[in-house]
Parts: sequence; structure tokens; C-alpha cells
Amino acid sequence: QVQLVESGGGLVQAGGSLGLSCVASGRTFSMYAMGWFRQAPGKVRDFVAAITWGNDIAAYYADSVKGRFTVSRDKAKNTVYLQMNSLRPEDTAVYYCAADPTVLGRTANAYDYWGQGTQVTVSS
Repeated sequence: QVQLVESGGGLVQAGGSLGLSCVASGRTFSMYAMGWFRQAPGKVRDFVAAITWGNDIAAYYADSVKGRFTVSRDKAKNTVYLQMNSLRPEDTAVYYCAADPTVLGRTANAYDYWGQGTQVTVSS
């Protein structure tokens, strides 16, 4: 089992920045990838970004956040980060951290473990 806890959400103005953190515990040695997803009210849970957990780092982003968001990791701290710049009102959602032992997926059903989410609200 892997446990994930997100933090860093809040209220920001459009054009501003916000950084999210996700701390993993448990069987973190078994992780292959960690991802970020977001879900707005009445919407499905959409892929945002993901990063591999091995020695070779590979990061992937949804088209809607490329050039604005950056995903990074700190294995010593069992932490993955999502730095969000140039935020837009449409970025408003609950942001979730996820982990999977076998693949780096870009759909929510590819991940086995999830945090409880952190709210990000971007005002006009």
C-alpha cells in the first residue's frame, strides 16, 4: 500500500502562481510513476501531469498546462511537486496526487493509489 497526502492548495488571482506538494508513505519503493489529476464540479477527473520515479526521469503534461505547469520530484523526501504558473480560472479544481507501481498512465483508472485532494481556486 502507498499513502499520499496533498498540500498547497488555495485561492489565487488569475496570472498568479501556486505550488502543490504530495508526500508519499508506505511501500514507496514499489512506485513506478506519480501523477497529478484535477476534477472540477460536474466534470470527470482529468490528467494534468506525471513523472517517473526511477533513476531515469521522464515527465508528461496535458496540452492544457504545457508551458505553465512543472512537475518535479524529490525521492529523498518521497515527494512530488506541481508548480503552477500563469493560472487561469479554468484551472480551478480539486487537484489529486496519484501513484502506480507498473505504468505511467494518462487516465485516472491507470492509477492504484490516490490522495484526498487539495482545492485550487483561481479568481478573475
